Amino acid sequence: MRKFVAVVAALLLVFLVSGESLASVELKLGHAINEQDVFHEAALKFKEGVESKTGGELTVSIFPNATLGDERNLLESLKMGTVDMGIITGGPVINFLPSFGVLDLPFIFSTPEHAYKVLDGPIGQGFIKEMEGQGWKALAYGERGFRNLTNSKRPVAKPEDMKDLKIRVMQNPIYIDSFTALGANAVPMAWTEALTALQQGTIDGQENPLNVIAAYKINESNKYLSITRHAYAPNVIIMSMRTWKKLTPEQQAIVQESAIVAAKHNRDLDNASEAEWLQSLKDAGMEVTEPDIALFREAVSSVYEKYEAQFGKELIQSILDTK
Repeated sequence: MRKFVAVVAALLLVFLVSGESLASVELKLGHAINEQDVFHEAALKFKEGVESKTGGELTVSIFPNATLGDERNLLESLKMGTVDMGIITGGPVINFLPSFGVLDLPFIFSTPEHAYKVLDGPIGQGFIKEMEGQGWKALAYGERGFRNLTNSKRPVAKPEDMKDLKIRVMQNPIYIDSFTALGANAVPMAWTEALTALQQGTIDGQENPLNVIAAYKINESNKYLSITRHAYAPNVIIMSMRTWKKLTPEQQAIVQESAIVAAKHNRDLDNASEAEWLQSLKDAGMEVTEPDIALFREAVSSVYEKYEAQFGKELIQSILDTK
């Protein structure tokens, strides 16, 4: 018996000296974008914060490029607890939480600062609370950013120029309705499928923030870029509620704090790099158009009329009025 105790004590001493934890927990974090994207930079920032502040009690393994599934599948996996964490564009969330779709209404946000005040204020925090009912612990809002249009056919300076263009959009009814209202043929599909469709020419274009357009070299299949800024897309740094409940209160606090830091890092990178991304796309040969946004706003008025009953005119106006 004494020999057994001595062996256990020796093993404990080895762990203590090496600085390793007997209760180390691996958090698997998935996202659907490549390693050149700000989503990955945010994931790395989160990993750095969690691992340094827990002394290795928690480790974070990052799975980019939809390795653990596209964004909709990731949300399903988070509900079931088969994936611990994700950084996921806001658009697919509305398939599970329809009220979140109010943030996707076209041209509802005017500037990044406008979006941040809404998301970090009572409206955005209310959505975070609602997500708990889906089995998710939303930790912070980063961003995908303001979305712009690219296509292979022609410059788009006014809504009429979009007539019959086959444009990939997220699997999101508001995006579908918005592009249909603008005269395009909206084609909803997962991003991993869209890349192949662009290369094969089965779709004419897509819409995404400049960071995605640059990171995925969309210029190789689409010559024309229109700075429409038609929608602002947040992302959500999100954890499975099943995983969250397994953490100690101290670990939960560190995870929450690290997510907020990672989200700010994501936003700061976007804002600092937008001009650089745009210039790189021009240098790569893209023809850039800055449309008259007032014409586009007018063209999507029917989308607001359709969704007023669902979201409430008061909530929509509150977002528009937040300054």
